Amino acid sequence: MSSTIAPSRVSAAVVGSLVGAAVGILLVTAAGTLSITVSGLFAGLALGVPALAGAVVGVAVTPGNTRSDRR
Repeated sequence: MSSTIAPSRVSAAVVGSLVGAAVGILLVTAAGTLSITVSGLFAGLALGVPALAGAVVGVAVTPGNTRSDRR
């Protein structure tokens, strides 16, 4: 029985979400530097959205099983 999600795609999704979370942390830090207060909703969105986008990009960019004819 074959798995529908390859382990390389899962690891790429994890790495992508970690990179996205790092970008979110930088966004929250920059926003905190520019203003006095950062709301919890903004901080959650600034961390969650880039992490989710990074996971999606990590899965999309990872080469999967191709159907090319190798001779």
